[in-house]
Amino acid sequence: MRRAVLAVGVFVLVAGGAATLFAGSPTRLPAGTTVAGLDVGGLSVSAATVALERRSDALEHEPIEFVAGGRTFTLRASQLGVRPDWAAAVRQAAESTDGFAPVRGLRRVRARIFGAEVEPHVAVFPSVLRYTVGRIAAAVDRPAVDASLERRGLSFVTSPARAGVRLDRSLASATIVNALASLERDGPVRLPVARAEPRVVVDDLADAATAAQTAVSGPVTLTVGPTRFRLPRWRIAQLLDLPNGGATGVSVAGPSAQRWLASLARSVDRDPRDATFRVVSGGIELVPSHPGRTLDLDAARKALQKAVFSSSGRAATVATSTTRAARTTEVARAMGIEEVVGSYTTTYGGTPGRLHNVQLVAELIDGALVAPGARFSFNQTTGERNAAKGFEEAPVIINGELESGIGGGVCQVSTTVFNAAFEAGLSIEKRTNHALYISHYPIGRDATVNYPDLDLVFRNDTDHWLLLRTFVSPGSLTVNLYGTSPDRRVETETAPLEVDGKVPWKRIDDDTMFKGQKVVEQWGSPPRSTSVTRRVYNPDGSLLYNTTWRSYYVGEPTVVRLGTKPRPKPEPSKPAKPDVKAAATPTTKEPALPPATSTTARP
Repeated sequence: MRRAVLAVGVFVLVAGGAATLFAGSPTRLPAGTTVAGLDVGGLSVSAATVALERRSDALEHEPIEFVAGGRTFTLRASQLGVRPDWAAAVRQAAESTDGFAPVRGLRRVRARIFGAEVEPHVAVFPSVLRYTVGRIAAAVDRPAVDASLERRGLSFVTSPARAGVRLDRSLASATIVNALASLERDGPVRLPVARAEPRVVVDDLADAATAAQTAVSGPVTLTVGPTRFRLPRWRIAQLLDLPNGGATGVSVAGPSAQRWLASLARSVDRDPRDATFRVVSGGIELVPSHPGRTLDLDAARKALQKAVFSSSGRAATVATSTTRAARTTEVARAMGIEEVVGSYTTTYGGTPGRLHNVQLVAELIDGALVAPGARFSFNQTTGERNAAKGFEEAPVIINGELESGIGGGVCQVSTTVFNAAFEAGLSIEKRTNHALYISHYPIGRDATVNYPDLDLVFRNDTDHWLLLRTFVSPGSLTVNLYGTSPDRRVETETAPLEVDGKVPWKRIDDDTMFKGQKVVEQWGSPPRSTSVTRRVYNPDGSLLYNTTWRSYYVGEPTVVRLGTKPRPKPEPSKPAKPDVKAAATPTTKEPALPPATSTTARP
């Protein structure tokens, strides 16, 4: 036992001594050391680094050819920023064979026998590398082509698939960097290219081809409600969506099918129509409602598809959904709109703008419905009367004076509505007379409006709905209120139109007229007032309303234009020269100035 231990000890001492003999100098790289394939054994760390950098610098601008997909691409290390870290690689080689003497010796013996290869870390411009590889891929890649089913008339032909090629971008990037970082330039470098297999081959489309041929084997009948649509074979062929994008089935889909189904829906769909009321000679009648009808496009497509791909039952029925009208015939009949409750007609004239405004605002309130107990507001029904709605300029009363403004003529309609409600015996809650008296309106029964402050409001105090209709004819406007007459009796008492003062006047100085000259530009009217009392009686004779509307009209001034221009002074007369003839002629007098004139003008 002791001899064995002694033998081992002697061997260790001998091996350690031998390893120490091969340790060599720690400042030099051992034999067998290579960096990027270049032998740097026996060189110092600094010398090896310099040698590697010089060799790399000499090759930095040397081109390398890369081959992929039968095409050649030339690249340089400088172009992609390829730069190996030679100093770090040499330090790694030195550290791998370093240590205290016996260990270093053993490591260097191993390097001498087996070699010590170190590959440097390589820096590169990432974005430039990606762009370069992408450019190569764009030139090399050839996508696989799937087998397809194509229509030719009423027949279908299968086109075979084709394999493609694809650049392996990840491996290609590594190959390019390694080749440009290498210290050798050995012929073209092949980049990795993989085969791209198609997803669909001819055999995968056998069922689709059979289904497509079945689809065009005969016409299809589609029944939608009471209507039948016959699709001929050529139309069915247009509606088929053949396999694409990796799909292997055929269906009724795609843009052509969507357009056809949309046109079908347009011919089938019908909006619901509310019950309405139509004015007839002597009264009004109910126009019944109609339900709406809507085609379910998805259900229609599925039904059509089922019939198309059937070899026997080539017919389909598509159900439609019914949309109920908002106001049905039953609801409209219960509204009680059966006869004229109140009516009034006014006459009008004026400028084209005024005539246009009367017609326009009459259209805005025409057809207004007022529920029992609800209020009719002229302003809320028409909204603001402005140019955006088509209203034009016409004479209008502003601050007690007649001027031109947007919406002139609207009060013709509000006055007519007021009188229709007046005659119907309805509760009138807001009414304002005009600032000026207007002779073509009934005395004390005019009604002006101005959005949003001055409004005309009446309340439907009957048990049934009211329908307001307007009828415009050249020179006259009629407003009718339809409902169920409450059989009220209306009595009216109108006070005389009284003058409450003198006619105001307004002076306008005119420097184009001589002093003393006067022109009456407009004749005015005095302020006046009146009142109208309405008594409304129930069918049993009891008094329902006893209302008095008082109207006050301001005076319209007489406008007088007075001259302010000074008259010219007369030139002095010259003494006559005595002669025989002049003595026999009577002396001529100086001409008199023309008298001040007074003219008048009326609108």
